Amino acid sequence: MKIALLGTGFGQAHAAVYASRGDAEVVMFGRDPEKTAKTAGQFGFASSTDIDAAFTDPSFDLVDICLPIPLHAPYVLRALEADKHVLVELPLADNLQDAQEVAGAAQRSGKHVFVDMFERFIPANQALFDAVTEGTYGRLEQLTLWNKTAPLWPGASLGLKTLPLEAMHSDMDIITRTLGQPTDATVTTVARDEDTAAIEAAFTFDGATARSSMSSLMPMAWGVRGGYTATFEHGVLDATSTMGFDGKPTGTVTAYTQDGPRELDLPTADQYTAMIDHVLAVLHGQDENQIGPDTVLAALRLTLDIEQRVNGTH
Repeated sequence: MKIALLGTGFGQAHAAVYASRGDAEVVMFGRDPEKTAKTAGQFGFASSTDIDAAFTDPSFDLVDICLPIPLHAPYVLRALEADKHVLVELPLADNLQDAQEVAGAAQRSGKHVFVDMFERFIPANQALFDAVTEGTYGRLEQLTLWNKTAPLWPGASLGLKTLPLEAMHSDMDIITRTLGQPTDATVTTVARDEDTAAIEAAFTFDGATARSSMSSLMPMAWGVRGGYTATFEHGVLDATSTMGFDGKPTGTVTAYTQDGPRELDLPTADQYTAMIDHVLAVLHGQDENQIGPDTVLAALRLTLDIEQRVNGTH
């Protein structure tokens, strides 16, 4: 599998996974020749600043797009026009019209489009999805999600302008996958400055409620911490996790029922490795695409609603 990896920033998270495999040949593309060559060299990859080659070179099977959000949809469409499979960082687009256009183009193309909904591959979240699907504890009545982070990424803004699309989209995916679309929403915010802020979003459903709390107000010593509490008719799932600079979370999920508390035995998994493993398995004909663009539209619709309430956009 030959892969054109676009972007030297977050693209490094994908590069690390490809480098650990023996079945991926990668060329990393960036704007700055020196920076791109240095970054690609860390993983043993070739580098290029000729981004057109990612689409015109017939030897590339997959285009992996780790570029700024406004470029996501246009570059996915360009890759499909070039008859390439595509993996794109979330969110799929910064507006619903472009996302729907990509979903339609993907369906017509016969090529796979994957959106990096990495949170679906976190074992704690899979435990929640399974409990809802299988009705393990009855109906889900209340879901609280929280993520609080320090400014661990130099130069990256986590203020009100970026938090909805950059940080809350994964929570919106969890909410829509477990409860659907809400009937009502309330959003409150606080901003320390342009790059640090917090958003609280509360949602009402038919017979259920959900809340997402996202904050970048924490000191460096805090790192990244998050989790959820899912209250069902006949039990509770409570998950907590911490994440360091390596991007690999550790955590636990505890089930509380009338029989008492029980920590769930979950597999150890790095979400980015699991996501890319899934992508390559699909391309090798070993799995069905679980992160196609049609599967992310509900979450994007809710994310964009929060974005509009916070920043008055879209």
